[in-house]
Amino acid sequence: MSHIYIIFAGKKLAESIVEARLAAFVNRVPGVESICELDGKARIFSEELLIIKTKESLLEALTEHMKETRGYEVPEVLALPITGGNTPHLEWIKNRTRD
Repeated sequence: MSHIYIIFAGKKLAESIVEARLAAFVNRVPGVESICELDGKARIFSEELLIIKTKESLLEALTEHMKETRGYEVPEVLALPITGGNTPHLEWIKNRTRD
């Protein structure tokens, strides 16, 4: 059984997201292996998980940025609710991102 490995460059994407003020900061978690079905075959992707700290109001702009910058047709952008946190840190994220 053959596999196709695709490696995504997370560092440049992370930098472009912060430079565009679409996020206050991005954590890069290397060594993630994802497996999904594409074109009827299992594909293995070696990639970095990007944990992007931003505001809900920027999700659409972030998704479009990923499409334009990396050529993703369907970028994986998932929003998780924040139910609490260090208030100064949450304010910092708010102040470091564009309106």
